[in-house]
Amino acid sequence: MTHCVELDSIFVSLKQLFKFITMSKGTVKFFNDTKGFGFIVEEGSNKEHFVHISGLIDEVRQGDEVEFELTEGRKGLNAVNVKVI
Repeated sequence: MTHCVELDSIFVSLKQLFKFITMSKGTVKFFNDTKGFGFIVEEGSNKEHFVHISGLIDEVRQGDEVEFELTEGRKGLNAVNVKVI
């Protein structure tokens, strides 16, 4: 008996797993609503990552604890899919 597995279903599962593994936590160092950007300090490494308003899921304020993903930007890693925890 032959079983077929759709590659799309495997790819989606791997993407979801990778997304789960690569989530980071940190604290909003500052965010300027008028200019639409700020920085997040990553927990553990204390690295600062740029965040643009388009990368926010939730509204953020200085001092908020957040969870986010990192993507490669023009000047380094950017925080995206940022949500308050």
